[in-house]
Amino acid sequence: MRPVPGERLPLLALRDLVFFPSTVLPLLVGRARSTAALDAAAIRGDLLVVVAQRDADQDDPGPHDLHGVGTLVRIVQRTTLPDGTDRVLFRGIRRVRLEDIELGRHGFLAEPVPFPHPPPPPQRMAEVEALLRRVERAAREFAALHPDLPEPPEGQSDPDSDAESWLEPAGDEVGAAANESPAVRRWVHRLHRLLGHLPLGTPDRQRVLEGATLEEAGERALEALEKELEILHIEERLDQEMSRQLDDERRKLYLREQLRAIQKELGGDGAEWDDLDERISSVTLPDAVRSRAERELDRLRRLNPASPEYGVIRNHLDWILALPWTTLTPDRADVPRARAILEEAHHGLDEVKDRILDHIAVLSLVGRLAGPVLCLVGPPGVGKTSLARSIARALDRRFVRVSLGGVRDEAEIRGHRRTYVGSLPGRVVQGLRQAGSANPVFLLDEVDKLARDGHGDPAAALLEVLDPEQNRGFRDHFLELEVDLSHVLFLATANTLAGIPDPLRDRMEVIRIPGYLDTEKRAIAHRFLLPAQLERHGLPSREIRLDDEAVEAVVERYTREAGVRELDRALARIARKLARQVAEGTRPLDRAETLGSAELPRLLGPPPHRREAAPGAGDRVGIATGLAWTPVGGETLEVEVAVTPGEGGIQLTGTLGDVMKESAAAAFTFARSRARVLGLRPNFHREVDVHIHIPEGATPKDGPSAGVTIAAALVSALTGIPTRAEVAMTGEITLRGRVLRVGGIREKAVAALRMGLETVVLPAGNAADLELLPDEIRRRLRFIPVEGMDEVIRAVFGAGIQGAGSGDEDGALPPALHTPAPPAHGDKT
Repeated sequence: MRPVPGERLPLLALRDLVFFPSTVLPLLVGRARSTAALDAAAIRGDLLVVVAQRDADQDDPGPHDLHGVGTLVRIVQRTTLPDGTDRVLFRGIRRVRLEDIELGRHGFLAEPVPFPHPPPPPQRMAEVEALLRRVERAAREFAALHPDLPEPPEGQSDPDSDAESWLEPAGDEVGAAANESPAVRRWVHRLHRLLGHLPLGTPDRQRVLEGATLEEAGERALEALEKELEILHIEERLDQEMSRQLDDERRKLYLREQLRAIQKELGGDGAEWDDLDERISSVTLPDAVRSRAERELDRLRRLNPASPEYGVIRNHLDWILALPWTTLTPDRADVPRARAILEEAHHGLDEVKDRILDHIAVLSLVGRLAGPVLCLVGPPGVGKTSLARSIARALDRRFVRVSLGGVRDEAEIRGHRRTYVGSLPGRVVQGLRQAGSANPVFLLDEVDKLARDGHGDPAAALLEVLDPEQNRGFRDHFLELEVDLSHVLFLATANTLAGIPDPLRDRMEVIRIPGYLDTEKRAIAHRFLLPAQLERHGLPSREIRLDDEAVEAVVERYTREAGVRELDRALARIARKLARQVAEGTRPLDRAETLGSAELPRLLGPPPHRREAAPGAGDRVGIATGLAWTPVGGETLEVEVAVTPGEGGIQLTGTLGDVMKESAAAAFTFARSRARVLGLRPNFHREVDVHIHIPEGATPKDGPSAGVTIAAALVSALTGIPTRAEVAMTGEITLRGRVLRVGGIREKAVAALRMGLETVVLPAGNAADLELLPDEIRRRLRFIPVEGMDEVIRAVFGAGIQGAGSGDEDGALPPALHTPAPPAHGDKT
C-alpha cells in the first residue's frame, strides 16, 4: 500500500534520533501518543511519518517542537514487551516535508509531501561524485577509529525496488555502504544509509537530512565527519600518552624498589619513608588531602636529603599530617550546666550570660551553630577572654586564643607561600593544630587592633574565615589545600567597634560588656580576686581576709577603671606585702586575721585617687559636669568657661577635636539666640571674650556628647548663676537648642555613680536605654530625659533663670553685660 497524495498520516516524534530513508532500525515506543500513532498506522497500511524533536528532553512536544523534514517509514514488525513497551522494526522509504501538522486526540497527524533531491547539473556531476567519495573515505576512517562500531555485513537493498527484499537486514552497517558502486542514481541511498548508522550528533544528522540538494547534503555530512574525526584523533593521542605514562609509572616503581634495595644495602632502611607511609595510611584524611600527601611523599622519595627542597616538602607534609582534618570533640550543649559554669566563673553580666546561653540552647537543638560570630566588646579587664574560656568549658570544647593586636600582614591569616624560607601556615591553621580538633572555640583577641600596610589587609582576609558560607573551603597559602572551618565556633573581642571595618563588623554579632559597678567590683574581689592572689602567693585564704570597708577603699581610692585588672594588681601588691611579712617572721602564717582600711596606706601607699569635694555654689559659676565615653569605660569631665571683657573672641583649650569644637560653636550660638531670655544684651558677644577649657589638657578629647555640658557652663558663666554640683549631663546640641541622642549611656551612668553624683540629664532619645541599666544604677541615680536646652537649664540651674544677674553686679561679669529682664511671658523663640 502506497500513501495517497494529500492523505494525512500518523506522525511519530523521536527523541534524539534522526531516521534516514533506506535504513531499517528497531525502536522502543512507550509514550501514549507514539503508541496511538502505531495503532493508527495499522489501518493505513502500516505507513507513518517519523520526525525528530527539536528538544529531546521535552516529554510532551507540540507541533512547533518538531522539525519540518522527516522520513516516511513502514512498520515491518511490532512486538509488545511485558512492561507494555512496543518494540517496532521500521524501514525507511523516502524523505518527506511535513505540512499541516496538527495534534489530535490520539496523536499527531501530518501530510507528507515528497522531498526528493534534484539531480545535479551534468557539468557538476564529477565534482559532486568527488565530494561524496570524500564522504565515504571519511566514513571508513571514522569506522576504523571508532571503538564501538562492529564489522559491517556484506550486501545492501535497493531503494528503488518495491519487492519484499526490504524485509532482510538492509545492510545496516557502515562498511557495506562504504563499498557501494558510485552510480549516481544510488548516491542518495548510499549517503543516507552511511550516515544513518554512524554515531553522529542529532543536529548534524538533521542538517544532512534537510539538505536541499545532493551536494549540500554531502557538504554537511563531510563537515560533521571531519569534526568527529578530529575528536577521535585527539582521543587516540590521549590514549597513547596515557599508555606511555603508565609505562613510565611502572618503570619508576621498578627503579624505586631498586633504590630502596640499594639504600638497604648501604645501611639506610628507609625507616623515615616507612613512617610517613604508615602515618598517611593510619590518619583519617579527606580524599583530596590524602592524594596531596601521597604526591608529596612521592616527591620526597626522589629528592636528595641534602637538597633545600627536601626540608620544605618534609615540613609541608608534617603540617598536613598534623592537622585535625576530621577530628571532632563531642559537644555538651547542656544549658543548665552552661549556666552553672558561667555563674561560677563570672559575677554579674546577666545580659551577656543570657545572650551566650541563647546560642548554646540553639546548639543543643540543631547540633551546630551557623550564625554570626560573637564579638565581645568592652573595656579592658571586664572579662572578655575569660568569658570565651568559660564558653569553651561549657561546651566541653578545646580552646584556642590568637591575639591579633598589631597584625598587619595578610599572610598572618592566610599563611605564607612555601616559596619563602621559613614559611608557615596562617594563625588560623596553627590554632587548629594547637587545638587538636576541627571544632574548637577559637578566640580572635583584640580584633579592633588589626593594622594594614603594603603587605595586605588582614581584616579582609578574616572575612573568608568568619563567613559561614565561605569558610567550608578556607584555603591556606602554605598548605594549598581547602580547610573546613565550618565546625569552629569563632569568638572575637574588642575594646571598641571604631577600629573594626564595616564588612568585618557585619559578620559578627556584637555583645557589649560594660564596666562593673563598685558593688560588683567588691563582690568580685571577695569572691574571685583576693582568694586567687592569696593562693598564688602561698597564703591561706581562710586565715587572711579583707573586711568590706578595706575592699571598698581599694576600689574607690586605689583604682579607677571600668574593669577589675587594676584592682587585681592592687590585691596582688597586698598579697606580696603579706607574703614578705610572713617570710621575715613578722606575721604568723597560722593566725586568722582580718585587715581593715587603716592598714591600706602601709600596704599600698597613699591613695592615688580621691573623691573631690563638690565646690560651693559660688564656685560652680561657669563650671558644668559632663559625662564621656572612652574605650576603657565612662568618665566625668568638668567644662570650665570664663567670660572677660573683650572684643568677642572665643578661645578653646584642652586638646579638643574638631567635633567638640563644633559643639562649642553651636553652644555659643545657642546662648546668643537666647540672650533676651537669659537677661543679656543683644550684642553682648561683642563686648566680652569667652574662654572654654576642659581640664586634663594632655588627653585628646572629641565627640558630640559634650555639647549640652558646654552650653550649660557657658550659660552659667554669662548669667553668673552656679550649676548644681550633683548634676551631670550628656547629649549633643543643635543650633536651635535640641538635644540629640548619644551612645554609651551605661558606661556614663557607671561613671556618674562612681563619682558620687545624684542626677543625670540625658537626651529623651536615650530613655529606652534606661531599661537596660542594672537596678542599682536606676535606684541610686535620678535620670532626667530632655528634648531641648531649655529643659537642661531648668534641671541644672534649678529656679527660674530669667533676669538672673540684672540686680547683682558683684559677679564675674561686667555690669554692662546684663539688661533688665523682660516680663515673664515665656520663650517665644
